[in-house]
Amino acid sequence: MELQSWLPLLLQLGLMWPPWAQPEPRLRVFVVPHSHMDVGWLHTVQESMQAYVTNVYNSVVEALTLEKKRRFIAVEQEYFRLWWDGVASHWQKRKVHQLVAKGHLEFVLGGQVMHDEAVTHIDDQILQLTEGHGFLYETFGVRPQISWQVDPFGASSTTPTLFALAGFNAHVISRIDYNLKEAMQDNRQLQFVWRGSRSLSAEREIFTHVLDQFSYCSEGFNWDGEAIFPGPSLDGKYPSMEIPVTEDSIPDFTHLLGKRVLHKASWFQTAHILWPWGCDRQFFNASLQFANMDIVMDYINSEASEFGFSVEYATLGDYFRAVHSDQVAWQVRDHRDFLPYSSDMHHAWTGFYASRSGLKALARRASSLLYAGESMFTRYVLLAPHPYLDPAWGLQQLQQLRWAVSEVQHHDAITGTHVPNVGDMFVEHLSTGMQGVHKLMASIIQDRSPAHSGPEPGGHFAVVYNPLAWTVTTIITLTVDFPKVSITDESGLPVPAQAQRSKEMPSAYDLHVLTTIPGLSYRHYSIRPSRSSQEETGEPEPFVAKTTQFGGRLRRYGGQVGGSLVPVKNGCYIVFMDLDTNLMHSVWERQSNQKVYMTQQFMEYHANSDVWQGPVSDNYVFTPSGTAEPAWEAVRMEIVEGPLVTEIRQYFYREVNNSLPTFTIYSRLARGPQGSDGALLCHHIEQEYQVGPLELNREAILRTSTSLNTGRVLYSDNNGYQMQRRPYRNYKNNTIARNYYPMVQSAFIQDRRSRLVLLSDQAHGVSSQRNGQVEVMLHRRLWNNDKWALNNDLTLNDSSVVHPVLWLLLGSRTLTSDLHQRSGLALQHQPVVMLRETNEIAPRGSGSRQQEAVTLPPSVHLQILSIPGWKYSSNHTEHLQTLRKDREHKAKADLRRVLLRLQHLYEVDQDPVLSRPVTVNLQSVLRGLGSVVSVEERSLTGTWDVSEMRRWTWSTRDPHGHRGNSSQPSPPPRGPEVTIYPKEIRTFFIHFQE
Repeated sequence: MELQSWLPLLLQLGLMWPPWAQPEPRLRVFVVPHSHMDVGWLHTVQESMQAYVTNVYNSVVEALTLEKKRRFIAVEQEYFRLWWDGVASHWQKRKVHQLVAKGHLEFVLGGQVMHDEAVTHIDDQILQLTEGHGFLYETFGVRPQISWQVDPFGASSTTPTLFALAGFNAHVISRIDYNLKEAMQDNRQLQFVWRGSRSLSAEREIFTHVLDQFSYCSEGFNWDGEAIFPGPSLDGKYPSMEIPVTEDSIPDFTHLLGKRVLHKASWFQTAHILWPWGCDRQFFNASLQFANMDIVMDYINSEASEFGFSVEYATLGDYFRAVHSDQVAWQVRDHRDFLPYSSDMHHAWTGFYASRSGLKALARRASSLLYAGESMFTRYVLLAPHPYLDPAWGLQQLQQLRWAVSEVQHHDAITGTHVPNVGDMFVEHLSTGMQGVHKLMASIIQDRSPAHSGPEPGGHFAVVYNPLAWTVTTIITLTVDFPKVSITDESGLPVPAQAQRSKEMPSAYDLHVLTTIPGLSYRHYSIRPSRSSQEETGEPEPFVAKTTQFGGRLRRYGGQVGGSLVPVKNGCYIVFMDLDTNLMHSVWERQSNQKVYMTQQFMEYHANSDVWQGPVSDNYVFTPSGTAEPAWEAVRMEIVEGPLVTEIRQYFYREVNNSLPTFTIYSRLARGPQGSDGALLCHHIEQEYQVGPLELNREAILRTSTSLNTGRVLYSDNNGYQMQRRPYRNYKNNTIARNYYPMVQSAFIQDRRSRLVLLSDQAHGVSSQRNGQVEVMLHRRLWNNDKWALNNDLTLNDSSVVHPVLWLLLGSRTLTSDLHQRSGLALQHQPVVMLRETNEIAPRGSGSRQQEAVTLPPSVHLQILSIPGWKYSSNHTEHLQTLRKDREHKAKADLRRVLLRLQHLYEVDQDPVLSRPVTVNLQSVLRGLGSVVSVEERSLTGTWDVSEMRRWTWSTRDPHGHRGNSSQPSPPPRGPEVTIYPKEIRTFFIHFQE
């Protein structure tokens, strides 16, 4: 009789085996000790280090050293690194090396943090994993092979792809929709092979384990109690400590453990049971924890035949090796994600998609700045002698921002689910890191730019850097003190420009400049006040835009609309504004000759604030009291028209007599060169919003209603990597909130003829509640009387004003498929503009050097070009030998080894041309950076040579074996030529000549 068939009966009867039967233990329980350490949630990183983290590592190292059978898994490298670099003694470091070598201490996941999966961008996920993995490999020569994503609020299908690329063999998740988890438990489907991408081969799948309803905590087995802030207890007494294990109490502990084990056994297909032992902030007195659990486990093992199972301390690697050895044929899950997450019928965790919108924006700005700084520094170090800038100092500035951007990917950081003073910590770390990289970029520019000591005071010298590996035609905006200027490029030729009064500072002017910049290259502009009239000098001056104001309009409940329309045009669109309402009326897309009726307005969901009156919205969950209501009573409009940009400004007032608007939309249509150069510039309507301050218990959305027949089907992205189809679903409870999804970079709605794409520069929540509608949650301000929230300062009373940006693309499916991905990157990685006074004198020997562009094919994205400064050898055997000789590993950073990662942007069937595999000659593409000596293909985070990486294969019930256009990943390059298939991400070390 099979294990699964008799276990439910045992559970029902509450029986064990009769004593006379004495069979061999059928179940093997793997007790995996761990401590869940949030990198900022209710307490800052420093407070947590002081209160419990330091003691976790101090006491765990001691406890593991005293008893060989004990095990422990370590997860968040930000904490471990702080302990290793700032606390650990020489003896502790030696012991950790020994424990890691023996497999008693195992690093799992290995990133700086346990990142969120809903609102993080793929680039930032990879960054934080790379930072953690680089540290572990450099320090111990180990590479994490199991994930531990047990607390993020939902699971993205990007993650299995990334973890497969990083060399992981198994993936652990926990928080998925409550009713789905129940169904998977009942059908023993909590383990499966997850194929995260529909375009990639089966080689990029991963074995996935969903923790059962007990999740990662083990209530009833916590003998060290709760951590005390701000510092450890002086008398050793802590709240919530369990009673110790004694002769009298041991039956209670063994009965509880046995009952849970039999529950778990009925939910899984093999006789191997994973039993996570720990929870948040535990094991700060590891000796006490292990001393009690040792007794429980010894007792069970001494009576194993009676209990029907044996127990052993284990790492995750031990558990998954046992499961893998069973050779079960597992079901395959496709590229669907586990979003959104509901913990029960009343709590849909979709509010955090928009919580603390300002931090979400800052995190992405920091990430974009880092991206530009990395390639600019790489180009600078490789190309020329650098007498005026110390590369070690430059690396330090980049490292500080890498760690700050990594930290904020934590699942209680960018999600906005932390307390205000922890938010202040994230902002401080990001701001300090950004200041350092700004300083680095300014130093590079100072060293590389031509000297300008102009006689004109108040002039500026602008250097514009394009961080993308394509030629970009765009409009940059500078703020100047004067409308009459002379602007010339590096050749002294006049440049197309437009001036208008700044909307932010009435005394200043916005200067729009049309620019075309090759990949990873610079343009230089000189901006000087024009003292004479144009007739006298003959110099062209920027066109000063003309502003037309329209009277305010009250919100209409009926009556005539569309009677008088004002067209706003560029080469791709005509936007019609309705003078009866001052709202958008329709958009005509010229290429497909389609007119789509489209209107936009700000709405608000009202939230219940009294827990006694029903569920409330908070940092995590979204629980609206009803449908959204209009959040304005009047709207005023003005149109600022010029030859380069026309801007529509709509000001929405909560009350008719308000002097300040609560909401604003600045819509811009740009005009640039015809043809492919100007395609991205022309084919979007840029919208910048100003939202707030909100009234209490309001959740503000922008609703765009169109004439598209969409059937309430929405598409939104996973982490800016791939799109998910989101059909509208009706639920018994919470239907509005459960139809919200994360939009990290893009979303779209479509019918047979047209598609409306929204591209974003930060994460938001997005939904389609009606046919032809899409709504984006932009901001939230909440307060409720929940005692736990009040005690922990988690009420989200966010009174800030936020300024998110969306790009709207409208057109045929063919057109939008072509432009969608590249436009998203053009929004995310806009040229970096650096200004300095023209009377600054550059150092001797400097001068504008003509640099060769770095240009990739249009379907391939330069995901990173960086000098990581790692000190380890690329040869694994050599690196381990070095570590054995010198554990402190004081080698110098390798400045000629560059980390290059390329990403194919398109799905296998998305575009007839752009979805094809692309072959790139890296030597040729990178010749503008120097002479390439060798190319090594590496795992995603750089720690494996891919030719040596041997991931476990798992038997599946899928007869096809693959979905993509290639049944196996691309072979490692034997020369500089590499072929990249749809949705592939390939990582290389490029070694350049001295």
